[in-house]
Amino acid sequence: MKKVLRVIVGPKGETRVETKGFSGGACREASRFLEQALGTSTNEQLTAEFYQNQQAEPRIQQSQ
Repeated sequence: MKKVLRVIVGPKGETRVETKGFSGGACREASRFLEQALGTSTNEQLTAEFYQNQQAEPRIQQSQ
């Protein structure tokens, strides 16, 4: 799948960074430089792609 970083600038100068084609936390790593350059983040909306390939913490079962 193609990986895309998109910066959307609204009519009042507000910006939004969107990522496509990344799974897990790779989207945050890929967009970090843009977010730092644009300033303080006020909102984050995670997509289903973020949760792909996320490994659940192993559960430890105790026997009695």
